[in-house]
Amino acid sequence: MSWDPTRGGGFRSRAPLPGRVIVSAVSAAAVAPGVAALLGLAAGAAVDRAAARYPWPAGARVPVGAPAAPSPDAREEERPAVRPLLVLLTAVLCAVTTWRFGISAELPAYLLLVVAGVLLAAIDRHHHLLPNRVVAPTLVAGAVLLSGAAAVTGAWPALLRAVLAAAAVFGALLLMALVSPGGIGMGDVKLGAVLGLYLGWLGWPHVVLGVVAGFVVQALLALALVATRRVGLRAELPFGPALLLGTGLAVLAPLVA
Repeated sequence: MSWDPTRGGGFRSRAPLPGRVIVSAVSAAAVAPGVAALLGLAAGAAVDRAAARYPWPAGARVPVGAPAAPSPDAREEERPAVRPLLVLLTAVLCAVTTWRFGISAELPAYLLLVVAGVLLAAIDRHHHLLPNRVVAPTLVAGAVLLSGAAAVTGAWPALLRAVLAAAAVFGALLLMALVSPGGIGMGDVKLGAVLGLYLGWLGWPHVVLGVVAGFVVQALLALALVATRRVGLRAELPFGPALLLGTGLAVLAPLVA
């Protein structure tokens, strides 16, 4: 506020200087990825616990808060209670995703995708399946969060495109699964709906890039494993991690560019 003699010695409010507004915005944008990384560490620890305890008892909720313990399938290969790589990966991805979207209405939806995606990739890598108890809630919660983003920003065309993309990717993967049941499982098909939703919000080019990148990553991984004799020619590899990685590359492509 400042003294205004023209108003009888009263005070008048002073508008914030443009420079201060810019500095505040830049500061918030710079701090947000760090905050997201800290939250990602906590989320990564929860993901690690849940993945280490899989398969979960029927009817029980996903055990993200209990101490980690090896699952029955992992008795021969003991895994540590906390795997730092998984925790750090979640934190880094949360930070990069926040840097990509900034403080925006759609950011919560994509942070959810990061956490759920790391959990799904970890489970699929060890057990070759994608549990419905993670895939279905991620799809529903993602649709709700993106609907909220559309309500805030008015991006209803983007929401419609996201729903259509989810159906399109689901249908395409379902057709492939029916033609070649050994290559793509129903878990991959359902995951395709989730990834199509998030890619569709960004645009049809992202949908195409994400799906194609997933197949390319899977092919390169298979070639590398066969070349190093880690697996045989007829080995069945989990497809979920490749699909998730392809989606991540498509989502982060504008940041790289």
